[in-house]
Amino acid sequence: MLKPVALMLLCIGIFSFSFGQGKRSKPKNEKTITVFSVGGNPVTANEFLYLYKKNHTKKEDFTQQKVEEYLELFINFKLKVQEARQRGMDTSPSFVKEYNSYKDELRKPYLPDASLTDSLVKKTYDRLKEEVKASHILITLTPDPSAADTLEAYNRIVDIRDKIFGGEDFARAASLYSEDPSARTNQGSLGYFTALQMVYPFESAAYQTKVGDVSQPVRTKFGYHLVKVFDRRAARGEVEVSHIMIRTGEERDSETAKNSIFTIYDQLQAGAKWEELCKQYSEDPATKDNGGKLRPFGTGAMAGVPEFENMAFNLEKAGDISDPFQSQYGWHIIRLEQKIPLAAFDAIAPSLKNRVLRDERTEVSKQALQIRLRKEFNLVENKDVKQVVFLHADSSLQNGNWKLPDLPDTEKMQLFSLKGRSASVKEFLDYVQVSQAANTQTPAKYLEQLYNNFIETSILQSVEEKIVQENPTYSFLLKEYYEGILLFEIMEKEVWNKASEDSVGQHAFYNNHISDYQAGERSKTVLYSSKTDEFTSPLKELIGQGDERKIQDLLKAKRVKVESGFFKKEEKAVFAKIPWSKGVYSTENEGIYYLAWLKEILPAGSMSFDEARSAVISDYQVYLEKKWLEELKKKHSVKVDEKGKKYILQQLQAK
Repeated sequence: MLKPVALMLLCIGIFSFSFGQGKRSKPKNEKTITVFSVGGNPVTANEFLYLYKKNHTKKEDFTQQKVEEYLELFINFKLKVQEARQRGMDTSPSFVKEYNSYKDELRKPYLPDASLTDSLVKKTYDRLKEEVKASHILITLTPDPSAADTLEAYNRIVDIRDKIFGGEDFARAASLYSEDPSARTNQGSLGYFTALQMVYPFESAAYQTKVGDVSQPVRTKFGYHLVKVFDRRAARGEVEVSHIMIRTGEERDSETAKNSIFTIYDQLQAGAKWEELCKQYSEDPATKDNGGKLRPFGTGAMAGVPEFENMAFNLEKAGDISDPFQSQYGWHIIRLEQKIPLAAFDAIAPSLKNRVLRDERTEVSKQALQIRLRKEFNLVENKDVKQVVFLHADSSLQNGNWKLPDLPDTEKMQLFSLKGRSASVKEFLDYVQVSQAANTQTPAKYLEQLYNNFIETSILQSVEEKIVQENPTYSFLLKEYYEGILLFEIMEKEVWNKASEDSVGQHAFYNNHISDYQAGERSKTVLYSSKTDEFTSPLKELIGQGDERKIQDLLKAKRVKVESGFFKKEEKAVFAKIPWSKGVYSTENEGIYYLAWLKEILPAGSMSFDEARSAVISDYQVYLEKKWLEELKKKHSVKVDEKGKKYILQQLQAK
């Protein structure tokens, strides 16, 4: 889970994390004007002005006093970040994981595949408007076939295609040659289907092939296919129906089942209620008690019972009831509840995007994008060096513990280059060391996968450099997240955890500041409340007995709300209706019934430590932070550049 960095930073008044992607005009020298430095690290006017303007929108925020207050806060912020960085907290695995999670999300709108995803969603929606009727022939391949097996399968599918174009009937060819087991009975027929119901390459072949034509061989994870398209029609959307079913099979008498369903049908025609007959007779246990209602479904969703699908879509008006019909599961009667047309693109786009991102089409498109980016960034591979490295691939790669080869000058050996930027063998080997994991692939194939992943990572770094150049706000945002996570980590360690866990320090702080923790007359009270008063008498009795376990059981059973603490008389309206003295009292206020257990009436004066504890911890945090900042200012030199300060004041007051 990502830490609540944004919330934490908002609370201390430094940053907010909303952002835009537009470019910002600025004086050319803003980048080099220093406002202040911490430990020799400068903070420029560019950064300060960007953050100040982003977090201050009211005219009264741009006075000299407000700017100087923010400057002090910002210096304190940078001191903490400098300390965290000096401790190496930005190199810990937890920090790297946290930062990369934020970074991945932040980068998405800027990446080329952001527009790619939008394009895929729109293309998928356009396909959902149409249904295709097709058949196929399949020659199977294992998930990880050899080159020889792949070539053999390809040659077989090409040979079958040649026979079809030579005059052989497609249905007959499917029965004879297809390795899809169902082809023996259905001659390869898939009926009508729409987008997201078939694997993506198959879907694309079906939508790209004209009616009456046979596709080129199509490779999917199952093997090679030929697709013949027989028809296209406008999408019928989804249909919602209820059904009554009498099962057949398993030595059941089919004729008896038929007679039963027609008897039910006659009763429906005579005016009997659907829900009552469904509950009494239907043999679908999952739906009989809810009127036989099924989830909405679209074309192809009931491919195993085409009679059911066809009958459902053939009904026209809500409430229409079908004639009895038979499927492989039994006899049915269907009632139409509603027809649901394909929703408008804007309405369906968010859910459709989620489906697309989980679908194979996203991976296929990303592969195409990688090919394009390799060309754009002018990937040049040193195949001789790659071959030397790959000669050392062995079985230890399959266990995820490959011992890196002892090669000379790995820092100087160039593996590939991207627009003049080279990647060394050492960089790749370091990447493998961190990324390798147990797998079932051959060593050479797995090392090839890691190599391609390394290229993609290197390209992504180049893409990010381009993003930073073209979008100044992006680099600021990266820095905000980077420093924000560091701030959270070090504040948790140095202030928050210390304040909440240091009981000795808490008591010492309380004793030294007891005059700050004063209160008027108040009661130590437990308030029980509910919308009914049936809990008050038994609870009062249990309180008198002191049986805590039974008290908790009663509170849970009666769903009684409990509130406890120290209250002044004027804090709760219920106190005006009961004696202000020690005891247990029942009353009612504005329709809510109360049992008030006033355990003790405390006179005005100093609060006990337990009573003041939450306030003590909060004040102790402030004290610890102030003391820590004094130490940091001694440790890390802070220098405010008066010219830089004057410049930002001029810029902000001119707003």
